[in-house]
Amino acid sequence: MKLFKNLNFNKLKDGLGKTRSKIVDRISETLSGKAKIDENLLEELEEILITSDIGYDTSIDIIDQTRKELKKNTNRENTDVLETIKNELGRRLSKYGKDSTIEDDIDKYKPYVILIVGVNGAGKTTTIGKLAHNFKKSGLKVVIGAADTFRAAANEQLEVWAQRAGVDIVQSKTGADPSSVAFDTLNIAKNKNADVVMIDTAGRLHTKNNLMEELKKIKRVLSKVFDYAPNETLLVVDGNSGQNVIQQAKEFSKYTELSGLIVTKLDGTAKGGVIFQVSAELQIPVRYIGVGEGLEDLQNFDSESFVTALFTQN
Repeated sequence: MKLFKNLNFNKLKDGLGKTRSKIVDRISETLSGKAKIDENLLEELEEILITSDIGYDTSIDIIDQTRKELKKNTNRENTDVLETIKNELGRRLSKYGKDSTIEDDIDKYKPYVILIVGVNGAGKTTTIGKLAHNFKKSGLKVVIGAADTFRAAANEQLEVWAQRAGVDIVQSKTGADPSSVAFDTLNIAKNKNADVVMIDTAGRLHTKNNLMEELKKIKRVLSKVFDYAPNETLLVVDGNSGQNVIQQAKEFSKYTELSGLIVTKLDGTAKGGVIFQVSAELQIPVRYIGVGEGLEDLQNFDSESFVTALFTQN
């Protein structure tokens, strides 16, 4: 079954505008008019990368590789440093991430169970709605479980997004046991012969141990209904969080095995460089990225397209 993958290069390019300004434009300006590439210039480029949320180690490695490329070329003035940096960023992103997507494996299980986790304000609820829309567009039957029972507003918002996507939602009263909602959702999905189930969870602060323990309980309950569940545990993070994304992912990884990241709000931030750092440091693939507020604006992540869009200046 050929499933729908949402990839819109122009939308991606436009959405990365602020990040491009912080990384690519600054590098280009630094290189502009330089008659020779010397050590001082390389140190300037290194500082740009470090301060662009790419991460210290990755930035050092990239400039070291650039330095090696310069040594291979006797005519240092003509070396395309920007292209070298672009290639190195792309190589690292494809190395630590994996471009195989949920859509590649989804027809191997019925239903395919996705657990969605993340802190408050990361865009988790809207992401679930957009992801449901993408699956529905592929002709899949989707059921959403509203297991964030701590806030009534969360359920209401998720219901609105479920309606927009045209998919079923399973809800319970505020304060109900989140694990029971997850359990009911899987059984209802089984009866409906659903293809995909997405379980929303409370917007947990990664420092709240009791809420993190609740997350572990939800996973145990899911596996009682389907021994393979969940197929995916996706952490939703706000691109505006920058370096804090790393800390969030590390803390969540202590309580659950993360299979991928969804990075939202990239269109509103200059901190998109964190994608390179999180891929290198945590070796967790980025599955989807948000580049707008519309229903169509959650895109499948493709490392080559991402880097190309970032370095495309017109």
